[in-house]
Amino acid sequence: MKTSWNELRLIEDYLKANVEPADQVLFEARLILQPELKDSVYWQERTYGMIQQYGRQQLRSEIAKVHEKLFSAPEHQSFRQKIRKLFRK
Repeated sequence: MKTSWNELRLIEDYLKANVEPADQVLFEARLILQPELKDSVYWQERTYGMIQQYGRQQLRSEIAKVHEKLFSAPEHQSFRQKIRKLFRK
């Protein structure tokens, strides 16, 4: 199954709601008439979800590294003390 660039653009616009209402209705009609297009939309949605999940995991990893550095390195001791003071109150 090969998806053309034009079709991919239409799918992306549809998924991101960047289409006029009339174009959305036409695309939804195509989804009913063309099962392979429906499959392409499904897989594009899955791909976006996986990319989003990967991005979140990367961000969590970066935050954990910064946290580890700030709360374990001796040069950041005054920062740690200020933060702990804030949360004691």
